Amino acid sequence: MTEKETKAEIVENGKSIFAVSISVSGFSLEGDEPVSMGGQNLAPAPYDYLTAALGECTAMTIRWYAKQQNWPLEKVSVVMTHHKDGKTDVFSKYLTIEGAQLTPEQHSKLVEVAGKCPVQRTLEGTPVIQTVESK
Repeated sequence: MTEKETKAEIVENGKSIFAVSISVSGFSLEGDEPVSMGGQNLAPAPYDYLTAALGECTAMTIRWYAKQQNWPLEKVSVVMTHHKDGKTDVFSKYLTIEGAQLTPEQHSKLVEVAGKCPVQRTLEGTPVIQTVESK
């Protein structure tokens, strides 16, 4: 089965030495590096987007699972952190799962499901990254 291809176009925009304009799935975003890395901190840095993507996917996966099970999940929120420990990237997820009618078993299952979001599986897997020069 082949899934839909996602295409992102990233072009330097001249707002700082590292600033870029990003076009993906019909959305316009920007990126930059913090001042400490030589940018002007005009927009999120690459690891900001990666950390946010993991948190976004986690929240959506929890919501999707609760909806599939018809469980009374009221609200989910995720606070993400990322740091380097030597050469190891460490991502931490802090979940808030609200639902007064959720059973302890349902709540535990939703925490378990949080570790199975597609972005996490990609990061934990062995993705293939190809670099090709366009002409």
